[in-house]
Amino acid sequence: MASFEQRESGWWQAKVRRKGHATQSRTFEKKVDAEAWARDIENKMDRGIFEDRREAETTTLRTALERYEREITSKKKAQRQEKNFIKHWLERSDFAEKSLAGLKSSDFAAFRDTRLKIVSTQTVRHELKLIAHLFNVAAKEWGIPVTNPLLSIKMPAQGKSRERRVSADEVRYLLNAAENSGAIDKDGKSRANPWIAPIIRFALATAMRQGEILMLTWKHIDKVKRTAVLEDTKNGERRIVPLSPSALAVLEALPRTLRGPVFATTQEALAQSWKRAVKRAQRLYVVDCGEAGTEVDPDFLADLHFHDLRHEAISRLFELGLDAMTVSEISGHKTLQMLKRYTHLSKADVALRLEQLEQQRQAL
Repeated sequence: MASFEQRESGWWQAKVRRKGHATQSRTFEKKVDAEAWARDIENKMDRGIFEDRREAETTTLRTALERYEREITSKKKAQRQEKNFIKHWLERSDFAEKSLAGLKSSDFAAFRDTRLKIVSTQTVRHELKLIAHLFNVAAKEWGIPVTNPLLSIKMPAQGKSRERRVSADEVRYLLNAAENSGAIDKDGKSRANPWIAPIIRFALATAMRQGEILMLTWKHIDKVKRTAVLEDTKNGERRIVPLSPSALAVLEALPRTLRGPVFATTQEALAQSWKRAVKRAQRLYVVDCGEAGTEVDPDFLADLHFHDLRHEAISRLFELGLDAMTVSEISGHKTLQMLKRYTHLSKADVALRLEQLEQQRQAL
């Protein structure tokens, strides 16, 4: 049954006690509101549809995100990016300190509209999808009675696939910068990452993801069969990547150990080395343009991501004349639609290929 008590503040506390249920209580400014709430709770208990929302009301988004990072993110292969998204949400006290029950779809709709003015559509999609999955996990696995507020809002439209090709000149400057960084520490020793240049060459030769390259060990390399075995890929399936002569040349030039990683560096070190190499390559390019008296191309090496090397490698495989099924076997894409997002053929190469095919037909 329900009981009501007026507190010293003048507000009314309602309590509902029913066998088989934990005591429910809430405080209201007016007694009539307390009575209405108590009747609603009793009615739901009688009908067997009552859900104790106290955990949802006391669990903040911060607490949920920290648990999600420990139990969900830590088990994913691509952790770094998701941890950055979590860090951003934790820095937003207007969200992080609210309870899961207190977060509304309108909160996230406002976040979406404001955030789209600052970062890319894809970033906003990733940030919102993280929270949507958190609410699903909280409801289905943690037993917290919450409704996913993101089900009611419209996600930003899928951004266009990147069409970033890496030119031969960009690769040349990038490798030169990676191999000759000139970084010296106080003891006179080089601070340059010796793995960055070989990794760039290997990525362009194999179309492998950054994580796949860094997880590769010597036991997975078969120089006789000219293959690299990837036991743990992004989609969870084993994949065998054929090694071209240029890929094998990269491996031959590396210091060989009986076991251990092929490229003995970390994801964090590679990320820092990549940024430095791109910046240094851009500076070298500007200097060369000045000495040659040529105009600087503002797009040269601009907005270049490591993942663009995979994009470039896949496009080159098509330009070599390989069919889509063969390329998908190499790249590991599950569908041709996903593969298409990474493929942008050089129009000049396509035109040349068409010319060659027409000449072959005319010769018949």
